[in-house]
Amino acid sequence: MPILREEPSIFPESLLEGPFEEPSQRQWWVFYTKARQEKAVARELVAHQVPFYLPLVKKNTYRRRKVSSFAPLFPGYVFVWGSEQERVRVLKTNRISRILHVEDQQQLVHDLGQLRQLISSDAPLTVESRLEAGDRVRVRHGGLMGVEGVVLRRRGETRLLVSIDFLQQGASVEIDDFLLEPLP
Repeated sequence: MPILREEPSIFPESLLEGPFEEPSQRQWWVFYTKARQEKAVARELVAHQVPFYLPLVKKNTYRRRKVSSFAPLFPGYVFVWGSEQERVRVLKTNRISRILHVEDQQQLVHDLGQLRQLISSDAPLTVESRLEAGDRVRVRHGGLMGVEGVVLRRRGETRLLVSIDFLQQGASVEIDDFLLEPLP
């Protein structure tokens, strides 16, 4: 089974871990790329040392044989932590369709950090769009301990939804009820 090599998905590795200096010339930008240009934008961002996050997940495709590759979890979206000059540099790639303004910078960082933890668990994810409010919970035990999200019920299974509120999208993973605790 050939595996296409994994492209850079975050730069630097510690981007979503540390506290962000206040005030800063940098801010979070969400770039919506032209069709199938997310990885090309990411490569250019790495080349210019611009911090970014592109959530990638492993996908298997079957033609004559099984092929594994890495695809964007949210097609078209790249999250950039940059200055005004870096924003202009990204626009000059001619791969951007539009820019989305981020009102709540800290909430976006929190959501992206949780999403990264969910992806790193290697559990099968399902992309969820146009989220509705549900019971807010936190995982008490296991590899996802501390992740907060919303409980969903689908086809008799319990799923934990971690959302990027700004995009009104998220990803869900199957989880056992006993691992969850309600949030106040």
